[in-house]
Amino acid sequence: MVFWEGYVSDEAMGTFAPIVVYWLYAGFYQLLPPLENFRLHTRKEEDEKNSVPLSAVVKGVLLQQLVQATVAQALFLLTSKANASGITIQPSIPVQIVQIVVAMFVMDSWQYFVHRYMHHNKFLYRHIHSQHHRLVVPYAIGALYNHPLEGLLLDTFGGAISFLVSGMTARTAVFFFCFAVIKTVDDHCGLWLPGNIFHIVFQNNSAYHDIHHQLQGLKYNYSQPFFPIWDKLLGTHMPYNLVKRPEGGFEARAMKD
Repeated sequence: MVFWEGYVSDEAMGTFAPIVVYWLYAGFYQLLPPLENFRLHTRKEEDEKNSVPLSAVVKGVLLQQLVQATVAQALFLLTSKANASGITIQPSIPVQIVQIVVAMFVMDSWQYFVHRYMHHNKFLYRHIHSQHHRLVVPYAIGALYNHPLEGLLLDTFGGAISFLVSGMTARTAVFFFCFAVIKTVDDHCGLWLPGNIFHIVFQNNSAYHDIHHQLQGLKYNYSQPFFPIWDKLLGTHMPYNLVKRPEGGFEARAMKD
Protein backbone atom coordinates (compact mmCIF):
# COMPACT_ATOMS: atom_id res chain seq x y z
CA MET A 1 0.00 0.00 0.00
CA VAL A 2 1.22 3.52 -0.80
CA PHE A 3 0.28 6.82 0.77
CA TRP A 4 -1.72 8.05 -2.24
CA GLU A 5 -3.86 4.91 -2.57
CA GLY A 6 -7.53 5.78 -2.33
CA TYR A 7 -6.88 9.44 -3.15
CA VAL A 8 -5.13 9.50 -6.52
CA SER A 9 -4.80 6.74 -9.11
CA ASP A 10 -1.41 5.22 -9.83
CA GLU A 11 -1.76 6.43 -13.42
CA ALA A 12 -2.28 10.04 -12.32
CA MET A 13 0.67 9.79 -9.92
CA GLY A 14 2.85 8.31 -12.63
CA THR A 15 1.94 11.19 -14.91
CA PHE A 16 2.21 14.16 -12.58
CA ALA A 17 4.47 13.15 -9.66
CA PRO A 18 7.67 13.33 -11.78
CA ILE A 19 6.72 16.87 -12.86
CA VAL A 20 6.09 18.00 -9.29
CA VAL A 21 9.31 16.33 -8.12
CA TYR A 22 11.25 18.08 -10.89
CA TRP A 23 10.17 21.55 -9.82
CA LEU A 24 10.56 20.83 -6.12
CA TYR A 25 14.08 19.43 -6.49
CA ALA A 26 15.25 21.91 -9.12
CA GLY A 27 13.64 24.71 -7.15
CA PHE A 28 15.53 23.59 -4.06
CA TYR A 29 18.81 24.05 -5.92
CA GLN A 30 17.65 27.37 -7.34
CA LEU A 31 16.88 28.71 -3.86
CA LEU A 32 20.17 27.65 -2.29
CA PRO A 33 22.62 30.41 -1.30
CA PRO A 34 25.49 31.05 -3.76
CA LEU A 35 27.66 28.18 -2.39
CA GLU A 36 30.67 29.48 -4.29
CA ASN A 37 32.95 26.91 -2.63
CA PHE A 38 31.04 24.04 -4.24
CA ARG A 39 30.29 25.36 -7.74
CA LEU A 40 31.80 23.72 -10.83
CA HIS A 41 31.73 27.12 -12.59
CA THR A 42 31.75 30.66 -11.28
CA ARG A 43 28.66 32.87 -11.48
CA LYS A 44 30.57 35.02 -13.96
CA GLU A 45 31.10 32.02 -16.25
CA GLU A 46 27.42 31.13 -16.03
CA ASP A 47 26.37 34.65 -17.01
CA GLU A 48 28.92 34.95 -19.82
CA LYS A 49 28.69 31.49 -21.40
CA ASN A 50 24.99 30.68 -21.22
CA SER A 51 23.09 32.12 -24.17
CA VAL A 52 19.49 31.64 -23.04
CA PRO A 53 17.60 33.45 -20.23
CA LEU A 54 16.02 31.61 -17.31
CA SER A 55 12.52 32.55 -18.47
CA ALA A 56 13.05 30.77 -21.81
CA VAL A 57 14.47 27.74 -20.01
CA VAL A 58 11.39 27.51 -17.78
CA LYS A 59 9.05 27.74 -20.79
CA GLY A 60 11.02 25.07 -22.64
CA VAL A 61 10.88 22.68 -19.69
CA LEU A 62 7.13 23.22 -19.21
CA LEU A 63 6.50 22.48 -22.89
CA GLN A 64 8.45 19.24 -22.67
CA GLN A 65 6.59 18.22 -19.52
CA LEU A 66 3.24 18.89 -21.20
CA VAL A 67 4.18 16.46 -23.97
CA GLN A 68 5.47 13.93 -21.45
CA ALA A 69 2.27 14.09 -19.42
CA THR A 70 0.14 13.57 -22.53
CA VAL A 71 2.17 10.55 -23.66
CA ALA A 72 2.24 9.11 -20.12
CA GLN A 73 -1.54 9.28 -19.80
CA ALA A 74 -2.01 7.52 -23.13
CA LEU A 75 0.61 4.92 -22.27
CA PHE A 76 -0.92 4.08 -18.89
CA LEU A 77 -4.38 3.88 -20.44
CA LEU A 78 -3.26 1.49 -23.17
CA THR A 79 -1.21 -0.77 -20.88
CA SER A 80 -3.50 -0.90 -17.84
CA LYS A 81 -3.26 -4.25 -16.05
CA ALA A 82 -6.37 -3.68 -13.94
CA ASN A 83 -8.82 -6.57 -13.57
CA ALA A 84 -12.60 -6.39 -13.95
CA SER A 85 -12.85 -4.74 -10.53
CA GLY A 86 -10.41 -2.03 -11.53
CA ILE A 87 -7.65 -3.41 -9.28
CA THR A 88 -4.08 -3.90 -10.48
CA ILE A 89 -2.22 -6.75 -8.83
CA GLN A 90 1.21 -5.43 -7.91
CA PRO A 91 4.25 -7.69 -8.30
CA SER A 92 6.44 -8.54 -5.32
CA ILE A 93 9.09 -6.06 -4.16
CA PRO A 94 11.99 -8.16 -5.59
CA VAL A 95 10.25 -8.26 -8.97
CA GLN A 96 9.71 -4.50 -8.91
CA ILE A 97 13.40 -3.96 -8.09
CA VAL A 98 14.40 -6.10 -11.07
CA GLN A 99 11.98 -4.16 -13.28
CA ILE A 100 13.50 -0.86 -12.16
CA VAL A 101 17.04 -2.11 -12.86
CA VAL A 102 15.95 -3.28 -16.33
CA ALA A 103 14.29 0.09 -16.96
CA MET A 104 17.48 1.89 -15.90
CA PHE A 105 19.54 -0.12 -18.39
CA VAL A 106 17.00 0.38 -21.20
CA MET A 107 16.79 4.13 -20.56
CA ASP A 108 20.57 4.46 -20.45
CA SER A 109 20.90 2.52 -23.71
CA TRP A 110 18.23 4.50 -25.55
CA GLN A 111 19.51 7.86 -24.38
CA TYR A 112 23.15 7.04 -25.09
CA PHE A 113 22.61 6.11 -28.73
CA VAL A 114 20.05 8.82 -29.52
CA HIS A 115 22.13 11.44 -27.70
CA ARG A 116 25.31 10.36 -29.47
CA TYR A 117 23.63 10.42 -32.89
CA MET A 118 22.36 13.94 -32.25
CA HIS A 119 25.95 15.05 -31.75
CA HIS A 120 27.35 13.26 -34.80
CA ASN A 121 24.61 14.25 -37.22
CA LYS A 122 25.42 17.87 -38.05
CA PHE A 123 21.86 18.76 -39.05
CA LEU A 124 20.35 17.34 -35.84
CA TYR A 125 22.99 18.98 -33.68
CA ARG A 126 22.68 22.39 -35.31
CA HIS A 127 18.88 22.51 -35.41
CA ILE A 128 17.85 20.32 -32.48
CA HIS A 129 20.38 19.29 -29.83
CA SER A 130 22.36 22.54 -29.75
CA GLN A 131 19.42 24.10 -27.87
CA HIS A 132 20.32 22.07 -24.79
CA HIS A 133 23.97 23.11 -25.13
CA ARG A 134 23.07 26.78 -24.98
CA LEU A 135 23.52 26.08 -21.28
CA VAL A 136 27.28 25.67 -21.42
CA VAL A 137 27.20 25.98 -17.64
CA PRO A 138 24.37 23.63 -16.60
CA TYR A 139 22.04 24.37 -13.71
CA ALA A 140 19.25 22.35 -12.13
CA ILE A 141 16.17 23.96 -13.69
CA GLY A 142 17.71 23.54 -17.14
CA ALA A 143 18.01 19.74 -16.86
CA LEU A 144 15.07 19.21 -19.24
CA TYR A 145 15.64 22.28 -21.38
CA ASN A 146 15.64 20.76 -24.88
CA HIS A 147 14.24 21.34 -28.31
CA PRO A 148 10.67 19.91 -28.27
CA LEU A 149 11.60 17.21 -30.80
CA GLU A 150 14.58 16.15 -28.72
CA GLY A 151 12.44 16.10 -25.60
CA LEU A 152 10.04 13.76 -27.41
CA LEU A 153 12.69 11.46 -28.91
CA LEU A 154 15.23 11.35 -26.10
CA ASP A 155 13.29 11.65 -22.85
CA THR A 156 9.62 10.89 -23.56
CA PHE A 157 10.18 7.95 -25.92
CA GLY A 158 13.08 6.75 -23.77
CA GLY A 159 10.84 6.70 -20.72
CA ALA A 160 8.01 4.97 -22.60
CA ILE A 161 10.30 2.24 -23.95
CA SER A 162 11.83 1.69 -20.50
CA PHE A 163 8.34 1.31 -19.03
CA LEU A 164 7.19 -1.13 -21.73
CA VAL A 165 10.31 -3.32 -21.82
CA SER A 166 10.55 -3.63 -18.04
CA GLY A 167 6.88 -4.59 -17.74
CA MET A 168 6.39 -2.44 -14.65
CA THR A 169 2.99 -1.29 -13.43
CA ALA A 170 2.01 2.37 -13.16
CA ARG A 171 2.72 2.21 -9.43
CA THR A 172 6.29 1.04 -9.93
CA ALA A 173 6.65 3.69 -12.65
CA VAL A 174 5.93 6.42 -10.09
CA PHE A 175 9.08 5.51 -8.18
CA PHE A 176 11.21 4.88 -11.24
CA PHE A 177 10.37 8.12 -13.06
CA CYS A 178 10.63 10.25 -9.93
CA PHE A 179 14.06 8.78 -9.25
CA ALA A 180 15.13 9.33 -12.88
CA VAL A 181 14.01 12.97 -12.66
CA ILE A 182 15.90 13.57 -9.42
CA LYS A 183 19.04 12.01 -10.90
CA THR A 184 18.79 14.08 -14.08
CA VAL A 185 18.30 17.32 -12.15
CA ASP A 186 21.23 16.49 -9.90
CA ASP A 187 23.48 15.80 -12.90
CA HIS A 188 22.78 19.33 -14.16
CA CYS A 189 22.97 21.14 -10.81
CA GLY A 190 26.48 22.51 -11.40
CA LEU A 191 27.52 21.80 -7.82
CA TRP A 192 29.86 19.33 -6.14
CA LEU A 193 28.35 19.06 -2.67
CA PRO A 194 29.97 17.02 0.10
CA GLY A 195 28.02 13.90 1.01
CA ASN A 196 25.89 13.97 -2.16
CA ILE A 197 24.73 10.35 -2.45
CA PHE A 198 24.69 10.56 -6.26
CA HIS A 199 28.38 11.43 -6.31
CA ILE A 200 29.16 8.51 -4.02
CA VAL A 201 27.07 5.85 -5.78
CA PHE A 202 27.22 6.94 -9.43
CA GLN A 203 30.28 7.68 -11.56
CA ASN A 204 27.86 9.44 -13.91
CA ASN A 205 27.23 12.60 -11.89
CA SER A 206 27.30 16.40 -12.09
CA ALA A 207 31.06 16.58 -12.80
CA TYR A 208 30.86 13.76 -15.36
CA HIS A 209 28.07 15.53 -17.24
CA ASP A 210 29.75 18.91 -16.87
CA ILE A 211 32.59 17.56 -19.03
CA HIS A 212 30.07 16.85 -21.79
CA HIS A 213 28.88 20.46 -21.71
CA GLN A 214 32.44 21.72 -22.17
CA LEU A 215 33.77 22.30 -25.70
CA GLN A 216 36.43 19.57 -25.50
CA GLY A 217 33.90 17.10 -24.13
CA LEU A 218 31.07 17.58 -26.62
CA LYS A 219 31.66 14.18 -28.22
CA TYR A 220 32.33 12.38 -24.96
CA ASN A 221 30.40 11.37 -21.83
CA TYR A 222 27.08 10.90 -23.62
CA SER A 223 25.76 8.49 -21.00
CA GLN A 224 22.77 9.60 -18.99
CA PRO A 225 21.18 9.46 -16.55
CA PHE A 226 22.53 6.52 -14.56
CA PHE A 227 25.70 4.67 -15.58
CA PRO A 228 28.72 5.34 -17.86
CA ILE A 229 28.66 1.79 -19.24
CA TRP A 230 28.18 2.63 -22.92
CA ASP A 231 30.76 5.41 -22.86
CA LYS A 232 33.33 3.00 -21.48
CA LEU A 233 32.43 0.17 -23.86
CA LEU A 234 32.38 2.32 -27.00
CA GLY A 235 35.34 4.62 -26.38
CA THR A 236 33.47 7.85 -25.65
CA HIS A 237 34.42 8.05 -21.98
CA MET A 238 36.47 11.10 -21.03
CA PRO A 239 37.91 10.96 -17.51
CA TYR A 240 38.49 14.12 -15.55
CA ASN A 241 40.27 15.57 -12.56
CA LEU A 242 38.28 17.54 -10.03
CA VAL A 243 40.52 20.48 -9.17
CA LYS A 244 39.95 23.11 -6.50
CA ARG A 245 39.97 26.65 -7.86
CA PRO A 246 42.08 29.16 -5.88
CA GLU A 247 39.11 31.54 -5.70
CA GLY A 248 36.82 28.79 -4.40
CA GLY A 249 34.80 25.98 -5.92
CA PHE A 250 35.87 23.18 -8.21
CA GLU A 251 36.72 22.66 -11.85
CA ALA A 252 36.07 19.39 -13.69
CA ARG A 253 39.18 19.30 -15.88
CA ALA A 254 38.95 16.88 -18.81
CA MET A 255 41.84 14.60 -19.67
CA LYS A 256 42.29 12.14 -22.50
CA ASP A 257 42.55 8.40 -21.79
